Amino acid sequence: MSASRSLILPPEPRPTARQLLRRWGLRLAAFLIAAWSLGPFLWQVSTAFQPDALLMASPPHILPWPGTLEHFYNVFAVKHFQYYILNSAIVALATTAFCLVFGLLAAYALARFDVRGRFGVLGVILSISMFPQIAIVAPLYLFMSSVGLLDTYTVLVIVYLALGLPLVVWVLFGYLQSIPRDLDEAAKIDGAGPIRILVQIILPMALPGVVTTGLLAFIAAWNEFMFALSFTSGIAHQTIPVGIANFQNLYYVPWGDVAAASTVVTVPLVLLVLGFQRRIIDGLTQGAVRE
Repeated sequence: MSASRSLILPPEPRPTARQLLRRWGLRLAAFLIAAWSLGPFLWQVSTAFQPDALLMASPPHILPWPGTLEHFYNVFAVKHFQYYILNSAIVALATTAFCLVFGLLAAYALARFDVRGRFGVLGVILSISMFPQIAIVAPLYLFMSSVGLLDTYTVLVIVYLALGLPLVVWVLFGYLQSIPRDLDEAAKIDGAGPIRILVQIILPMALPGVVTTGLLAFIAAWNEFMFALSFTSGIAHQTIPVGIANFQNLYYVPWGDVAAASTVVTVPLVLLVLGFQRRIIDGLTQGAVRE
């Protein structure tokens, strides 16, 4: 009888009014943050499916009813937006690949080898990324013009690489430092060289951090506007932000077409982040922990 009584768990204590208030306050704050973040995107999607008559109505319509695909037709069939998407994909993928290769090598050297003044080197690398873009666009334009690289994929990849590499090196440096150095010593005893250690041991363990920094570099190159506008002059090499800016006319802004194009280029980024959500969280959290 006593044994059966001992198995009965005591009832959970009822939460106090203060705990309930805190719990519902956190839920309300999370809802407001989600609404603040998703609201503009949902409004953009709704605008993309509304005909022009509804877009000009007052008060505005929240739901796209009756809906239309006219804006998507204009984006792809009339304004050939697919070429801008292809240009952005080429530039962003090339930039991400180069950023990860050079950034991983630089971060590996600074984090795993005894480099004198490495934190000073990191400070210089990070300070380069703090230059305002408007201050360097004119000198870069003159230099790229003198070497004949204007209106090419190459000029955008070089500029985006210079802008994205400091962030990639900084983030990967902190992540690689969190990996125990004992692994390097054990691999050296087995006869492994630095490159083999990086590829076979460090890289698999640092994969969440590499994925995170790669996504950051990709999104930055995908969304960049000023240099793409300054260094390209035709649809053959202009990227998505420049293509959307070209939609507007002198006296009219086709908000439906702009919303349709923005929806088309935003949805892949959302799906990409959601698909790599777990690796992104691992990369942002584990890199901050020193073992």
